[in-house]
Amino acid sequence: MLRKAIADIEQKYVRKDVPEFSAGDTVRVHTKIKEGDKERIQVFEGVVIAHRRGEARAMFTVRKVSYGIGVERMFPVHSPRIDKIEVLGHGQVRRSRLYYLRELQGKAARLVQDEGGHAAAAPAAAPAAAEPAPA
Repeated sequence: MLRKAIADIEQKYVRKDVPEFSAGDTVRVHTKIKEGDKERIQVFEGVVIAHRRGEARAMFTVRKVSYGIGVERMFPVHSPRIDKIEVLGHGQVRRSRLYYLRELQGKAARLVQDEGGHAAAAPAAAPAAAEPAPA
């Protein structure tokens, strides 16, 4: 009973405009920053190294290298402080946590970009009958 009540309350705060992304993807996160009485948008662009699933408690970690120093930031997916999330590219990875990127630097830290995107997002192949028959 208590878990259902918590789930009902959390369901009100789940965002519907979150794009599909996973570990290895390059994302640009637009975050609302409040400075004094003004509010502005700050952009954080990097590679998703971890994505914890869940309804309202989903989190993801983004890593970038800024002036030679690795910077990681964790974001709640459904936070009202996040203005929008843009997916810039999909990386070919074989694991869900990319913590090994912390030890790599330079060209070794790059991920191979996937041309077709995710397997679920790839368009279906055209049927073979659509080709003209040889005469």
